[in-house]
Amino acid sequence: MIPVLMLFLIPVGGGIPAGVLLARSSHLVWPVTAGLYLVSDVILAFLFEPVMRLIILVGRRYQFFMRVAEAFRTAMHRTTAHYGGAGPFALIMIAFGVDPMTGRAAAAAAGHGFIAGWAIAITGDMLYFGVVMAATLRLNSILGDPNRTMWIILAAMFILPIIVRRLKLAYVRLVSSRKTASAVTQ
Repeated sequence: MIPVLMLFLIPVGGGIPAGVLLARSSHLVWPVTAGLYLVSDVILAFLFEPVMRLIILVGRRYQFFMRVAEAFRTAMHRTTAHYGGAGPFALIMIAFGVDPMTGRAAAAAAGHGFIAGWAIAITGDMLYFGVVMAATLRLNSILGDPNRTMWIILAAMFILPIIVRRLKLAYVRLVSSRKTASAVTQ
């Protein structure tokens, strides 16, 4: 179980599919695998929180960092506006869409403390884990090759968000051009 936990502690995407496949080959059932991922998130919380607090402390002392913090707050408010403001759902979606550290930072910017902030961030990250775990296990059951499965899932983790952003932008442009065209014809 420790090797699976160690893979889950890798801060970038590759740890999830590799950890899920290692857990599967070690005959760990999915609730145990999800529990190990939850433990990795709790460890991350205790490691990242002091770093974030230090950054916030330093940020209050230097003008450059104050501007960075204000830019982050502005970006967070702009992002969460799509979900009805900086409520828990929007913050969970930030953690789901980016990573738990960004989710925690957004929760801190929205005024949530350690427990509530990390509960929000971990909830989003666990949802992301569930999606990636299910996709990894399903694809591996089809391919039967853990190495190809891992590389395909990794590629999807990096490429799909780009595709979704571009499709969303194309949709927004299409809708705005239709509105402009209908306004001109009236």
